[in-house]
Amino acid sequence: MKISPIITEIRDRVGHVVLSRPEKRNALNPEMVEELKNSLSKMIENEEIRVILIRSEGNVFCSGADLQHLEQMRDNSYAENLEDSKSLKGLFELIYRYPKPVVAAVQGHALAGGCGLVNVCDFAFSVPEAKFGFTEVSIGFVPAIVAYFVIEKIGAGKARELLLSGRLIAAEEALRIGMLAGVVEASRLLGHAEAFCIQLATSNSAQAIAQTKKLLAEFKGLDLTASLEQAAVVNAKARETRDCKEGIAAFLKKEKKEW
Repeated sequence: MKISPIITEIRDRVGHVVLSRPEKRNALNPEMVEELKNSLSKMIENEEIRVILIRSEGNVFCSGADLQHLEQMRDNSYAENLEDSKSLKGLFELIYRYPKPVVAAVQGHALAGGCGLVNVCDFAFSVPEAKFGFTEVSIGFVPAIVAYFVIEKIGAGKARELLLSGRLIAAEEALRIGMLAGVVEASRLLGHAEAFCIQLATSNSAQAIAQTKKLLAEFKGLDLTASLEQAAVVNAKARETRDCKEGIAAFLKKEKKEW
């Protein structure tokens, strides 16, 4: 029986998506990319799941592209490579536009596309020993698909430096520049990330989070006037939702709303 490179489980309203190719340093190949997209897509409709936690087995979070796949790419036609690139693009765009918060627990190095995966998540927590970087340029490749998300996460200047140099950075620097939300000792990483996810699930309206993520994505490419106009529309629509009405009622009564 074929073993899936992705393991999923649900507990405490958190959907766990686990990269399970430790013998290949959880490298991304077409099968893993498709399995990731399928797993995440199924969890969108599951109302039991309020937050997604992406994590990995083994010592490396994700080393980027699979070596065997890289070798195959050399002989691919342009059409084949474009199809493959669009599949990876689809994964990153799915996570970026995902209506639920996506959190990464990084237990080891995150390199190239693996580092891009960290950057496209809403929050990421790492062990101190992990290294981060975009090593594509060192093999003549271009970190094209991850660039947009890296620029948004850490700013154009720092993104330019890391994407052009291929330099690896330690977790503390990744935290300092905004790539990470926290650095946690290995023995506490999973528990810390799970507790953070549960807090998100119980302290915030899922509907409001989904609307906020959608609004932030839609701001891209809009000027100030258009952005504020869109914000006003979303604000007005949000006031009509049950979550908003119940949340305001609890606030006025000085009660804590459990979502």
